[in-house]
Amino acid sequence: MKGSDSKQKITTSYRTPKRSHLFQEVTSQNVSSGLISSTLVMTGPAAIILEAANSGGFTTSQTISWMFAVYFFGGFFGIVMPLLYKIPITGGHSITGVAFLATVTSHFSYSQLIGGYIMGGLIIYLVGVSGLFTKMIHWVPKEVIAAMLAGLITGYVVRIIPAVKEMPLVGGAALVIFFTLTKFKSRFPPVMAAVLIAFLVLFLTNGLNAASAGIPFSIPSLHMPEFTWVGLLTLSIPLALLILSNDVAPAIGALESADFKPPIRKIVSASGLFSVLAALFGGQSANIAGMMTAICADPVSGPKPKRYAASVVSGIIVLLFGIFAWKIAPFIQSLPQAFVSLLAGLALVGALQSSLQSAFSVTRYRLSALAAFVISLSNISFLHVSGPVWALIIGAVIAWTVEKQKP
Repeated sequence: MKGSDSKQKITTSYRTPKRSHLFQEVTSQNVSSGLISSTLVMTGPAAIILEAANSGGFTTSQTISWMFAVYFFGGFFGIVMPLLYKIPITGGHSITGVAFLATVTSHFSYSQLIGGYIMGGLIIYLVGVSGLFTKMIHWVPKEVIAAMLAGLITGYVVRIIPAVKEMPLVGGAALVIFFTLTKFKSRFPPVMAAVLIAFLVLFLTNGLNAASAGIPFSIPSLHMPEFTWVGLLTLSIPLALLILSNDVAPAIGALESADFKPPIRKIVSASGLFSVLAALFGGQSANIAGMMTAICADPVSGPKPKRYAASVVSGIIVLLFGIFAWKIAPFIQSLPQAFVSLLAGLALVGALQSSLQSAFSVTRYRLSALAAFVISLSNISFLHVSGPVWALIIGAVIAWTVEKQKP
């Protein structure tokens, strides 16, 4: 009887539930995934931001404020949401949104851009709370959206070629590592490895310019918005559509495919609210990130109940990156232009592959997708409407008139 009682006590003690804390959930697996996730958004995407800022004629202070906003609030999103829901909801900012902005920043004043960002965030919030997310995606065929995105990205990826010509050792080493890891399907992301090798070879051959160490601290500040109808139509709506279709949708899909049950309305509406906060400081968005969420939700991040810790780790690192943007942005600006183009192109190779596959893998909307791709690639601007917007409009018109199938 005593042995039975002792055994029962042990069993009872074993079954007593204990409230776990974040530090108890941290493992080498989810820390590794969090590090990889955060590094992806801190390398090539930062270079794309600087290219877009340069295209828009931003001052150094405005550029630093932009980087602070998207990384600080994106990281904050990636800390709060996974802690609330205990699933790997990973925060960042819209890389494709930055690629889009590089084509339109020169058409707006800085205050008009801020107003456009705020309206874009409010659109995302309203789509989230109203439950219109899935319906909105269907208004413009996903093939047309993917083709428009592919047209935007192609210009960046093509710059890899002249960059390699100008810096053959750096570019060649980066490409060799990228293709090698891609071939052998390494768990270590090929893009991240290529970026690290590029930095290493640049340091060994040309050195890294440390002149930015003397840049004074710049306090991020609130910016006054200017709201215009042109900004709503040609900036806010396309930006919101890009974030919803290329960031929110893939992230939610990654969570569902990993057998999580994401609170979709809350994720979308929170992405809108955090994007509004980022906009007030000069950033285009702060939202759930597709590729980063896929990394943190993957089984390689460890046991399912503990994977949310990977998102928290990623969020903390991204937030710190935003806080120190005043040091990091000038350093990236000091890099050779060819090197920045190389990083930006490598960061978007995967997005270009998936966009082209989504746009042309089915026959139903090939003509409308091709029209959207060509118009977006041309980067035209007509009646104050940018090429990507015309690509969506004309592509959707062709899809629902010429290519629409009868029920």
